[in-house]
Amino acid sequence: MNSSNVSDQSKQAFSLSKLLILAAVCVSIIGLILLGNWQLRRLDWKLALIERIESRVSAIATLAPKPADWPNITRKADEYRHVTLQGQFLHDKETLVWALTEKGNGYWVVTPLLTPNTEIVLINRGFVPIDAANPSKRAAGQINGNITVTGLLRINEPNGITLRKNKPADEYWYSRDIVAIAQARSLKNVAPYFIDADNTENPGGLPIGGLTKIDFRNAHLVYALTWYALAILLAVMSLRVIRLENRNDV
Repeated sequence: MNSSNVSDQSKQAFSLSKLLILAAVCVSIIGLILLGNWQLRRLDWKLALIERIESRVSAIATLAPKPADWPNITRKADEYRHVTLQGQFLHDKETLVWALTEKGNGYWVVTPLLTPNTEIVLINRGFVPIDAANPSKRAAGQINGNITVTGLLRINEPNGITLRKNKPADEYWYSRDIVAIAQARSLKNVAPYFIDADNTENPGGLPIGGLTKIDFRNAHLVYALTWYALAILLAVMSLRVIRLENRNDV
């Protein structure tokens, strides 16, 4: 094999390598653009979600769903509805769920409400600090008798949170798991939702209601612009490399 054949083969291999690199760059650019498009779709979804939730939160409170409606309750259709109901608290069956709020570390006080029709609805009455975990430290807020509760309908939070699982046997609760709480407290005829009580002040000031977080982080536009910027940057850098290669070949 003479030197000219070796040179031709080397050039062909080098040209093939450049084509493969160019193809990989093109695929990467297309991928970045698709990621940007996906984030724009997520942006539309997030804006619709925020609008839907804000309209529910600010709406006039309606009666909480009855047992006949329970099978049809969904997160998309019902979460954050402004609802109201009447009943009596079963304070002896309350559950303390770990909470991190604007008020600091503490617990959500989740108390069953027994309605006149013997239905049970779990009520997140609000936040108490760690030093008020014992009901005796907030006795004034342990309201007796028939009351009206108004708040936001929330959907079940099973199992716990990331890295922290509920341990009912040890009374470690990290999420408002309706099924597990009902089982641990021997509750029957329990609604498949709970209610975050509003900011109506309780006697003694505890628990503190109305702390439901309804603001949702929305950075999808920033993400979309980032992906598009990376696609443009990669395209510009690739064009510069191609031009330099062409100059070297002249």
